[in-house]
Amino acid sequence: MFGFRLGRSALYSAAASVLLTATAAHADISPSDVKEGFRKNAALAQFYRWYQLYERNEGGIANALDILDEDIYVKSGLGEANGHADYETRVKSLPTTWQNSHQVKSVDVKIDAEGALSLSAQITYQNLGMLDDNAVRQAELSYAITYAPSDDLLPKLATVEITPVAESGPDAFVDAYPENRVKSLVHYWLAIIEDPARDPEPFKEILAQDPSINFSSGKIQDYDGLAKWLAETGSQVAASTHVIDSLSVTQGADNTWQAEMVFDWAGLLPDGTELIAKTRHNWVIENDVTERFARVKQVDVEVLEPFRPKP
Repeated sequence: MFGFRLGRSALYSAAASVLLTATAAHADISPSDVKEGFRKNAALAQFYRWYQLYERNEGGIANALDILDEDIYVKSGLGEANGHADYETRVKSLPTTWQNSHQVKSVDVKIDAEGALSLSAQITYQNLGMLDDNAVRQAELSYAITYAPSDDLLPKLATVEITPVAESGPDAFVDAYPENRVKSLVHYWLAIIEDPARDPEPFKEILAQDPSINFSSGKIQDYDGLAKWLAETGSQVAASTHVIDSLSVTQGADNTWQAEMVFDWAGLLPDGTELIAKTRHNWVIENDVTERFARVKQVDVEVLEPFRPKP
């Protein structure tokens, strides 16, 4: 924090440099949503990681087990699995030649009165290799996930129940890995920024070498600069939350992607004043399939709607 008390107008200015902004409809965001946003983004980061092994099996089983509670219970059309060893055996039985795609059509994270996290999602699943002649098999699936209680920022999945809804299509096969991989990174980034602990340490895992992060408050070129931003400018709001309004991913060169995102942002000042904004972010992302997350190489931010008190 700065060594002096900022006035309200200065706080608005400081809030305007809060990096990522995201939330669907500002009118639907309550103060409790703002305060709990970091937990929801952390849950979403883990949810999108679930698909990485199925969509790129060269990423390895260790990354898949990393998101699961030791007593994980999984139920799907393939049967049931209890615990890491059982789950690993089941996953390793799947043909490595299959190509899988999980297109997330809707997802909702809930936090109950006791603080327990749960998630529901609707997915379009596609497969190449299951049917003859390399035909696309397509189905609509429903996911119900619960998370294990934890003091860590990233919660472990405790139960995963996958229910077939209907066969559909088939449409042309869509590789969903880039979007799912990017979303897991973005939601983790948001969770780190929103976490009341203001702990910058997790950034080390998701920053590429020699990053270029262009916030409205100035350019950041290393971890130390980002840690300083989080402790000072990023902490001028008492709480904030972000929800992705739109996202597109395009392939770059040498295992990189370019992602364009629009975020609705909501925050709370220390005096309880509610703030809102909308920004566009353009990221360059580096990906190593064997790592837990992709890495942020470059961020450019454009303010679409200024940071202001919520009407």
